[in-house]
Amino acid sequence: MTPGKDATTAVREGQTLRGQGVLLRHANLVRLPHTVFALPFALVGVVLASYVAPITVSDVVWVVVAFTTARFAAMGFNRIVDREIDARNPRTKSREIPSGAMSVREAGVAVTIASLVFFVAAWQLNTLCLVLAPVALAWVLFYSYTKRFTRWSHLVLGIGLSIAPVGGYIAISGHWSDPWWMLIALAIAVATWVGGFDILYALQDVSFDRENGLYSVPSTFGEANALGIARVLHLATVAALAVAGAGAGAGVLYYIGAAVAAALLLYEHSLVKANDFTRLDAAFFTMNGVISIVFLGFVFVERLLR
Repeated sequence: MTPGKDATTAVREGQTLRGQGVLLRHANLVRLPHTVFALPFALVGVVLASYVAPITVSDVVWVVVAFTTARFAAMGFNRIVDREIDARNPRTKSREIPSGAMSVREAGVAVTIASLVFFVAAWQLNTLCLVLAPVALAWVLFYSYTKRFTRWSHLVLGIGLSIAPVGGYIAISGHWSDPWWMLIALAIAVATWVGGFDILYALQDVSFDRENGLYSVPSTFGEANALGIARVLHLATVAALAVAGAGAGAGVLYYIGAAVAAALLLYEHSLVKANDFTRLDAAFFTMNGVISIVFLGFVFVERLLR
């Protein structure tokens, strides 16, 4: 069977775009729809920075470019590093590289180009962004190896995506926040939010991870305990959002947004049980996309009114 035919007859993984062509192939390589998770939080950083520094359309465009290309590089690199693992996993064997729809060389070229564009975007924003760009990229690439030696790879991923709001803020302000702990709290909120929902996502691979010597919270502690850990992380998310709001001098709408995010997280956890993962896709993709967009909406509306 030819690579192209194998790719089209394999079962499609969730959150992929239908159709054929180079652009769609690359979009599906990095699960482009998942950008909706953390991009809104990068824009939350932009909105909060607009209280202390002027903002232009060009700034926002470069922030979006920087975030999208960094995420593309990280996800594409992950697919290259994990290609043999993905080929063994029934859930992921239809991905672009193991299915033969894309070569390692093609993916590598795409990752290299995305990395270069990321550095250009950081350069266009300000000097501090450019200086920090290699550190940020190194961290998100490093994540791809972590499930081989630590059960806490979920938090490594969370820290990687927590760079988004920090980067968004620095891109506009050109400096760290005052008070200094505001950005730390915002980063913790995103890190624990992502870490918690990545634990939920890993529930579907418990048996595979154990059989293949891979580490995760669910495969180490079991499904029920993993759900408990994810809940604790998401409690920390809500608390950190509140602390970040205090540091930013946020108004009522910000805290309403945080409360709505808390309610949505509670609903998300109601969808997943230790013995029932049938609604895991809705909990992982739909709810987390809604949470980030809704919270950004409240933060943005409050900025318009102040």
